[in-house]
Amino acid sequence: MNNASTIQLVCPDCAAINRVPAQKLGDRPLCGKCRSALLEGEPISATDQNFQRFIDNTGLPVVVDFWAPWCGPCQQFAPVFSQVAAEMSTSAAFLKLDTQANQQSAANYQIRSIPTLALFYKGREINRLSGALPKAQFQQWLYQQLASLR
Repeated sequence: MNNASTIQLVCPDCAAINRVPAQKLGDRPLCGKCRSALLEGEPISATDQNFQRFIDNTGLPVVVDFWAPWCGPCQQFAPVFSQVAAEMSTSAAFLKLDTQANQQSAANYQIRSIPTLALFYKGREINRLSGALPKAQFQQWLYQQLASLR
C-alpha cells in the first residue's frame, strides 16, 4: 500500500499515531494502541501537551477553534463547531483549544481575539478567521479552504 492511500491520524485519547487506509475512514477506525475511536465525530479537546502533535501528525486538514470559557461568542459558536465536526469527520480533524487553560499554544499562534478559527494542513497554518459564524458561513469558509488544498 502506498502512502497516498493511507491517512495518518492521532488518537484523541492516547495520542498514538495511526495509519489508516483512506477508503476506511468512514468505517469508524480504532487506535491500534488503545482501541479508542480515531474519528469520533466530535471536536477533540487539545492541550499545550498534545496540540502540536495533532497539527504536525494528522494527515487530514485540522480545523482549530481557539476559544475561552468566559467568551460569550465562543459559547454561542460551540454547537455550530460540534455540528460541522460531526458532519465532516472524515474530511478534517476538529480541535478545540481553551486559550485560557493552554496559554502557551495560544501565544505560539499569536491568538489575539477569540473565537479564532484556524485551518492547518501538513503542519502549516493555511488560513484563519476571527469571530463566531453562523453554521452556513462556517461551512462555506471551510469548504472553500478545503477545496484550495486539492
